[in-house]
Amino acid sequence: MGKIAFVFAGQGAQYPGMGKALYEASAAARYVFDQVEDVRPGTLEQCFSGDKETLFRTINTQPCLFAVDLACAMALVEAGVRPDMAAGFSLGELAAAAFAEMLPLKEAARLVCRRAERMDACAAGKKTAMAAVLRLSEEQVEKLCADFENVYPVNYNCPGQIVVSGDEGQIAALSERVAALKGRAMRLNVSGAFHSPYMHEAALDLADYLRTLRFAAPALPVYANCTAEPYTVETAASLLSRQVENPVRWEQSVRAMIAQGADTFIECGAGKTLSGLISKIDKDAKTLRVEDPETLRQTLESLKEGKAAC
Repeated sequence: MGKIAFVFAGQGAQYPGMGKALYEASAAARYVFDQVEDVRPGTLEQCFSGDKETLFRTINTQPCLFAVDLACAMALVEAGVRPDMAAGFSLGELAAAAFAEMLPLKEAARLVCRRAERMDACAAGKKTAMAAVLRLSEEQVEKLCADFENVYPVNYNCPGQIVVSGDEGQIAALSERVAALKGRAMRLNVSGAFHSPYMHEAALDLADYLRTLRFAAPALPVYANCTAEPYTVETAASLLSRQVENPVRWEQSVRAMIAQGADTFIECGAGKTLSGLISKIDKDAKTLRVEDPETLRQTLESLKEGKAAC
């Protein structure tokens, strides 16, 4: 068995009731949730009892997902599993940073709340959207986006899947062009044109805020969305602010971790989106996930079997 990477879920994976069973079953998960609740009262209620509409709003989605992501990772640590490296998808990158002790938990939670507020404000009143373009190459998607003034390729997820972000009407027009090329465009369950120039004001605000924080050196390599390279204490503030208006280079990040020996990826947080993407990036990579006590049990059993096989 090679190295283990924890990967942290991003926005769009949220669902009502997420994290509740793990909160009840794991002391380590409960501690994470309670710490986030101290910073942002109401987070537990939104995670465990909130409806889809409440969780859809960026201002709520991000702190709730941050709590779930980090709680899942700490439940794994509580069970004796420690990763060799980590990465997070968009919002998940802040959970990865907190897990790697780049910031104290409550400080990271406050940063997530600030990020959510500013990104929500940038999205407010704008008719924007995001869509996953399937079955076309990076080059084809980039060429299509170049034909539109306000549409951008923003998430390089896996071969044959690039997410675009921008003006809602222009994305609808681009989707027709995608269909003409035998591709498919699927609208995403998000409330803004994230990782695009539409988030510039949020990035500026976060840059100012991040300069007031003191980062510690990562306790393990955390691969940055912007560069697909590990964070350093010197690059943390810059990369975390740039991240909101720049593309997520997920495929490149996963390949970088594989090059460093990762062969087992454990998705921490709601859903299984990242597991699906990683399987498409490298069919030989082993993907596991934790979002509740049952998936935690399954993952622990799978890891035990893998060690026995070695």
